[in-house]
Amino acid sequence: MIIGSFKNNAEIYKDPWGLPETFSFQNFVTAWNEFNIDISVFNSLIVTVLGIFITLILAIPTAYALERIRFKGSGALFTLYISAMMIPMVLGWIPLFFLLMKLNLLDSIIGLSLVYAMSQLPFSIFILTSFMNSIPKELEEAAAIDGMSSYGILLKIVTPLSTTAIITVSIMNAIQFWNEYFMALIFLQSEQKYTLALAIDFISNETQYTNAWGALFASLTIAIIPVIILYAIFQRRITKGMTEGALKG
Repeated sequence: MIIGSFKNNAEIYKDPWGLPETFSFQNFVTAWNEFNIDISVFNSLIVTVLGIFITLILAIPTAYALERIRFKGSGALFTLYISAMMIPMVLGWIPLFFLLMKLNLLDSIIGLSLVYAMSQLPFSIFILTSFMNSIPKELEEAAAIDGMSSYGILLKIVTPLSTTAIITVSIMNAIQFWNEYFMALIFLQSEQKYTLALAIDFISNETQYTNAWGALFASLTIAIIPVIILYAIFQRRITKGMTEGALKG
């Protein structure tokens, strides 16, 4: 696929697995300009960043409350969150469609970001809660004795110490949001708001009539390169966060 993105159609048909005779970026130019991949990349970037931000804003305080603040029903609430990980998202797509329609968030980047955040909230809470369990309570007790509020403890002590888990959650969610297709297909309708996955699907359909295989391969390459780079850079942190969360949780 990556090799094919540097070939013209003649080379692709002649030898799909061979190296290109001359490396050309024309396929990337075609995908970027003629198929408006640039807009889709921007939309996917906004949805991914906004989705991660919303997820963390909701997951960090929720995980802290479930782990540190014992109240009636806290155990049942945590079990409910964990159980939500077992429920297929497809069961909620129809109600979500009508809910977003009533809130005027259908065919909206913000609406899709909210849906993405809610879909990954149980997983994020599970990882963060498990990791926060390993943070010594003595640090929080000492801060409380010094007069620090619960919000201060969360922001200045717990959150910095949970950096590994936060990075793990952010990267895992970023990969999920960047590659997601079905919810974007359902909740987005305007071509100008298409995410990268929808744009690639559009190019794939067009390829049947235009034979723009090089542009399709270039679009797929554009989609996977950020994921490969992210995972390569943060691989150790992701493994560490998942392992520590599982063992200490």
